[in-house]
Amino acid sequence: MSVEAQKETLGFQTEVKQLLHLMIHSLYSNKEIFLRELISNASDACDKLRYKALENDALYEGQSELQVKITADPENNTVTISDSGIGMNRQDVIDHLGTIAKSGTSEFLSQLTGDQKKDSQLIGQFGVGFYSSFIVAEEVEVVTRKAGSPAGEGVRWVSKGDGEFTIEAVEKAERGTAITLKLKADEKEFSEDFRLRNLIRKYSDHIAVPVLMEKQSFEEPKEGEEATDKAPEFEAVNEAQALWTRSRTDVNDDEYKEFYKHVSHDFADPLTWSHNKVEGKLEYTSLLYLPGKAPFDLYHREASRGLKLYVQRVFIMDDAEQFLPLYLRFIKGVVDSNDLSLNVSREILQQDPNITSMKSALTKRVLDMLTKLAKNDTEKYQTFWNEFGSVLKEGPGEDFSNKEKIAKLLRFTSTNSSDETQNVALADYVERMKEGQDKIYYVTAENYNTAKNSPHLEIFRKKGIEVLLMTDRIDEWLMSHLTEFDGKSFQDVAKGELDLGDTESEEDKKAQEEAAEKVEGMVERTKELLKEQVEDVRVTHRLTDSPACVVLNDGEMGEQMRQIMAAAGQEIPESKPVLELNPTHPLILKLDQEQDEERFGELARIILDQAMLAEGRQLKDAATYVQRLNRLLLELAG
Repeated sequence: MSVEAQKETLGFQTEVKQLLHLMIHSLYSNKEIFLRELISNASDACDKLRYKALENDALYEGQSELQVKITADPENNTVTISDSGIGMNRQDVIDHLGTIAKSGTSEFLSQLTGDQKKDSQLIGQFGVGFYSSFIVAEEVEVVTRKAGSPAGEGVRWVSKGDGEFTIEAVEKAERGTAITLKLKADEKEFSEDFRLRNLIRKYSDHIAVPVLMEKQSFEEPKEGEEATDKAPEFEAVNEAQALWTRSRTDVNDDEYKEFYKHVSHDFADPLTWSHNKVEGKLEYTSLLYLPGKAPFDLYHREASRGLKLYVQRVFIMDDAEQFLPLYLRFIKGVVDSNDLSLNVSREILQQDPNITSMKSALTKRVLDMLTKLAKNDTEKYQTFWNEFGSVLKEGPGEDFSNKEKIAKLLRFTSTNSSDETQNVALADYVERMKEGQDKIYYVTAENYNTAKNSPHLEIFRKKGIEVLLMTDRIDEWLMSHLTEFDGKSFQDVAKGELDLGDTESEEDKKAQEEAAEKVEGMVERTKELLKEQVEDVRVTHRLTDSPACVVLNDGEMGEQMRQIMAAAGQEIPESKPVLELNPTHPLILKLDQEQDEERFGELARIILDQAMLAEGRQLKDAATYVQRLNRLLLELAG
């Protein structure tokens, strides 16, 4: 087939079109990042070739030097970023430059609002890479050839970023990729040597491969000599030493921040980082970062995650998830081992006992980093918690050995809080516990308002006892694994018999017994009437203002977990709540005095349904509840 016959025009995937449009407008104020993104991709391509060549040295094609080269042409207003890396074939080009293969892309794009400032932060989380070229270029040309393939299998890709691209076969002698940007008329600065050198030093000094630019010659030809067209000489502009291999004292904060953006493709700075070299039985270096913003796909379990793995400075894989537990999947960074084999695979990583030791040590390092941040910078820690707190809550169920450390890092809102910000540490709660209080009390609910207004809190408010309000979907699951803290057991105030410990006086207990005796007959009548709907009916001491509440027996699945299971299409175990009645409430006293069995039944059922609604539950027959309530209102209205 001739080269011309292979030329075709294809359309971008819909998501690419959307992203290009939004990105060009939202990221314009931060347009210089295109160079960082393209150099970062070029560096990755070199890393990937070095790794592939471990098994097949022929991929070097007799030229093992790996480099990134930047050439500028101010006359034609172009800049070219080329690399001697792995390169792409025709299908790779279509897959990588025409589509976005990230899970949840459509969901992410639906969150964009048209507010350029907010959207730019979201797009920064998404990672735009190659597409950032179109912020400054009116047309982009990519010429590439995959290492090991014949020169005739080069590919040329061209697009103006307007919805389609052309692709054709070309001759390309050298492996790798060259990206040429035809700059917009008002972006001429990016074809200037001085500007490009400054950007390379600013953003890409830490790249482990040399980034070359043409050496500037300021010598005039000597008298009688004619200017000759010598081959241009190139020089490295960056330091070209892997940042994590340098001593911590030699790396400044700005360099650490730029390296984070290289490994994460995030636009924002990290909150903090930990750089550590381990020597002894195991030898490895780690550089771990805590991001400031959650990636858009944090809750997509199939999304790629993990650290960049190097062995003896040779890149091995991008997302080595074996070095940290799943609940720390938000951590970015690199780990470089001297003890692993260069041909290590994901399967080998899962079986290597050294990896288990490294995972344990790296997990401890991350938890120490978080502990230090919580202690030294509460504002930054709150930022972390708002973004990743519900993921960290997976920890106690996954990592028994670090349960205590994780528990100290958890944050909740409580009845002492002025709003729904989760900033109450368990240690602070324990410090504020009332004299005689021996339990940590909490309530789970679908949202903050439901939790804050729960009738179960009434006795605690009266006695001034703080209760944790748990409203994240994972909280009930968390508390099934977190049974105690600092020697104090947890108690769900909406489950089981209420035990207020020594905060209740003998007078309180005597008054409760007397009140219960007075309505004993009414409790039995209600129990018989509602036996199909409830497990039991009993007098409560947890209410001061409400007539009734529903509680579950200890160990029963709460409403939060039931909703999660229902959303996942799983079968929910059948259970009936216990109805507790407040013996001092006027409505319950009215019920006790009602002799007409039909009216007794109407009122008792309304009280049960109201208690269910206050708990955030769905009524099985809401229409009948409304009819009963309307009949009662009409009767009261005469």
